[in-house]
Amino acid sequence: MKSAIEVRHLVKNFEYYKKEIGMRQSLKNLFFREKLVKEAVNNVSFSIAEGEVVGFLGPNGAGKSTTLKMLSGILHPTSGSVNVFGYTPWERKKQFKQIFSIVMGQKSQLWPDLPAGESIFLNKCIYQVPDADYRRTLDELSELLDVKELLGVQVRRLSFGERMKMELIASLIHKPKLMFLDEPTIGLDIISQRAVRNFLKYYNEQYRATVILTSHYMRDIEDLCPRAILINSGTIVYDGELKKINTHQDEKKLIKLHFSEYTTLELLKEFGDVKEFDGFYAEIEVKKEEVRVSMQHFLYRFPVVDFTIEELTIEEGIAKLYRGSA
Repeated sequence: MKSAIEVRHLVKNFEYYKKEIGMRQSLKNLFFREKLVKEAVNNVSFSIAEGEVVGFLGPNGAGKSTTLKMLSGILHPTSGSVNVFGYTPWERKKQFKQIFSIVMGQKSQLWPDLPAGESIFLNKCIYQVPDADYRRTLDELSELLDVKELLGVQVRRLSFGERMKMELIASLIHKPKLMFLDEPTIGLDIISQRAVRNFLKYYNEQYRATVILTSHYMRDIEDLCPRAILINSGTIVYDGELKKINTHQDEKKLIKLHFSEYTTLELLKEFGDVKEFDGFYAEIEVKKEEVRVSMQHFLYRFPVVDFTIEELTIEEGIAKLYRGSA
């Protein structure tokens, strides 16, 4: 499969200066400043095939945004190399800027006082999209997202979900081969989230677009991304199939118990890691090979009226990887 993105030993350091609070320290800093270095990205390497949809995940401050900014040419790395469809991003060649788009859920590229259609038309002019292609693409995307009747409405008068759909159309009007999606469903209701996810699936399948998605909504990641790259403290801690994240942890099960009478927390702790407890309900994480024995003890020693045994969620597996790499 043809590679779209190749990242090799990428490093980005930021220099800053330490300063204590107060006028005296400010005067001291005029003559002597202690320089510190923040390693935002540390020796990151990965490759993404053309047409892949990859979740790029990490806690706040992990290095996600810094990496994406280098992939899109906004930042120049301290060292390392990046090849995106044959281009070095920070050279910012015109041909490179025409093959990708960035959609940020917390930042708008639309003019609030203009109708949405005019902001989209501005992008058409910037990317020099031929008139016939523009009209065809605009009709297709606006119908898919069910906002065709809203193109003449001022952006400020659109709902948040409607504006997000217009953001997607504006970003895709030149049919990019690569999409950087940063929290594209943040703040949207359930119906709008589903509509955006379905649209992104369609776009990826129809145009074989390569997609890198960052989101704190696990539903977005699970629905769209077969593969996940996890970064923490500037270092890759996992790169592989999303559904196999839990296999890299100790194999455990989650037992959920409902009690008919109030139960003591201390009695439950000897059987495993108690994740949730309120006296009449408990969630306990136990090793896979100990599930049978644990259940025998629970049913014999506690007033259990109902129970379920479940696999650990992908979200919990990701959290364990974060904690293990911290």
